[in-house]
Amino acid sequence: MAFSGLKLFFLISSIMFMLTTSSINALTEFLGYSCNNNQGNYTGNSTYQTNLRTVLSSIVSNDRIGAFYRPSSYGGNPDVVYATGLCRGDLKLEECRSCLNDSRHLLTQHCPKQKEAVGWYGKCTLRYSNRYIFGINEEDPGIILWNRQNASSDAEAFNQRLMDVVDVLRSRAAGGNSSLKFAAGSANAPSNFQTIYALVQCMPDLSDSDCNDCIVMGLKYLKTYSYGSIGVFVGLPSCDVAYDLKPFYNLTVNEPIQLLSPSPPSQTPPLSPVVDSLPPPTNGTDAVKGKNDASGDLALTVVPSVVVSLVVLIICISLIYLRMRKRKEKLKTHSSSEGEEVTNGTEFLQFDFGTIRNATDNFSEANKLGQGGFGAVYKGKLSNGKEIAVKRPIKNSGHSRQGDAEFKNEVLLVAKLEHRNLVKLLGFCLQTNERVLVYEFVPNASLDRFIFDPVKRAHLDWTVRYKIIIGIARGLLYLHEESRLKIIHRDLKAGNILLDAEMNPKISDFGTARMFALDQSQERTDRIMGTYGYMAPEYARLGRFSVKSDVFSFGVLVLEIICGQRVSNFRKGGKMENLLSYAWENWKEGKAMNLVDPKMSHSASRHEIVRCIHIALLCVQEKVADRPTMSSVILMLSSFSLALRSPSRPAYFLMESDQSNNNLAPISENDVSVTELYPR
Repeated sequence: MAFSGLKLFFLISSIMFMLTTSSINALTEFLGYSCNNNQGNYTGNSTYQTNLRTVLSSIVSNDRIGAFYRPSSYGGNPDVVYATGLCRGDLKLEECRSCLNDSRHLLTQHCPKQKEAVGWYGKCTLRYSNRYIFGINEEDPGIILWNRQNASSDAEAFNQRLMDVVDVLRSRAAGGNSSLKFAAGSANAPSNFQTIYALVQCMPDLSDSDCNDCIVMGLKYLKTYSYGSIGVFVGLPSCDVAYDLKPFYNLTVNEPIQLLSPSPPSQTPPLSPVVDSLPPPTNGTDAVKGKNDASGDLALTVVPSVVVSLVVLIICISLIYLRMRKRKEKLKTHSSSEGEEVTNGTEFLQFDFGTIRNATDNFSEANKLGQGGFGAVYKGKLSNGKEIAVKRPIKNSGHSRQGDAEFKNEVLLVAKLEHRNLVKLLGFCLQTNERVLVYEFVPNASLDRFIFDPVKRAHLDWTVRYKIIIGIARGLLYLHEESRLKIIHRDLKAGNILLDAEMNPKISDFGTARMFALDQSQERTDRIMGTYGYMAPEYARLGRFSVKSDVFSFGVLVLEIICGQRVSNFRKGGKMENLLSYAWENWKEGKAMNLVDPKMSHSASRHEIVRCIHIALLCVQEKVADRPTMSSVILMLSSFSLALRSPSRPAYFLMESDQSNNNLAPISENDVSVTELYPR
């Protein structure tokens, strides 16, 4: 949302306060509120008022979702109420509940008729509306409160240090997870006798980029209206920014921030050249003597220094040589203990190729688990009895170059990822022209082996399928928002979901994945990678991909899990259908259960199934902005009291018409994934 003077005028003129105390820790009363007349009014004892009371009561009392963020909704159109309660990340459960309880009474008193309102209480923010507000970054309206006293005589230096502090916290908060996007920290102010305490917080269902954008907007307000102030609180509907020179939050959550202080300009005048300071000789003899003495002193000083320097240099070179030789020997060692630890930033094993060959019985057909565009996957057993899955690229094929690139990509990415819903990389092999990946062995193979098998899928009741859906969603959320990196998978499909002994899903195959910067929202490529049917339309047609591309693939996958058929081969009554359009038409007509696999046992689960179809349709909408984030998907899957907005018509993905368009980028066929060099 653009930073406009009009919005600032509204913000300042309608709800603005100035602090008169020395610390914003004194903000224990209702700070401000905004009643939105544009969303309409309700009357006393109306259905909307009843629903509003119900949803606000549930926010206060429902601690199941978590102490900090409490979204809820109640009722149906036109009287549906959406509400969010956000508590400061350092509060205890009782403090959070008390703050939200006080807020609901005061906000409804100040806005007795308006269907939409937001209020700030210092330690919590309460908001409700008759429109969908979850997972959406909104920066208007807002409040800003500041102390009249200046923090420093040098306002510019102070504000620069403050911006540095908040920038660090912004990065930490935006990279938070779906339950908490909060960061608090402190750093020394330019004055040695001052400490800046600051915090930032976003609604946890925001994407990383939306959280970042909201905090940036808060900083713009701060810089515009409270330059150099001793303490400031900026409250926006989707985030808060605050700082003070005294602690105003629980210091158990404080993280000291080390910032480099600019060096003050030197007050010492530059030294003159030594030769100019020498006195002139009185005569030739004295001059020669003096010169000889000086040369002797110079020799006594310089020669030992040179010798010491040479010795130190030789020692350093020797150490470097020994370390390089040791590392080289380590890479060449045929390890009897199934590998050695690699120290180049990864913490997994490098396996000897002979070990891998023995473990797989020389890559026998009997041990082959599957075949893909990258190569084959084999089951193996190490000498210590541990079972492994070995991924070996195709040699001397058209995919060899892409395979090398995928190998590098997968090692770099997966080595940094660890989650119960991601397949674990145990090691790799880089010997004798082999590029081999070694994974944990997942006994139940891939999801497609179950869900599309007419016999096996009969054993997958709704409880198991729902467990798989939730697990895939959590794995994607980790990739998008909760890991140290921001990963776009780009090839999410049933064949890339592995199932362990307890049928827990594990996302695999990161050969086509791409890493995004924290504040990056999308990217474009001329080479399309992925699998027909799962690719979002903007990616298949324009090469644009983002976290929402994975969300689209997830929606397709959910529909497949529910119906037990492939998106590329969906049939109903012996007739070939488009899965997305079939699901959409039946959902519109109130016949969503027509989509359900007749082989699946789903007693007493109708509501959950229809809700999952609803969520899947939200994920496969044509417009990228209309699709939810994975944090919102998790929220919708976990909270059945949360009302869902109506989806728009999904993207129709017809391969025949796409191929006739010469402007389209090439698409991989037959589940083949190609990749480009990493990083791009």
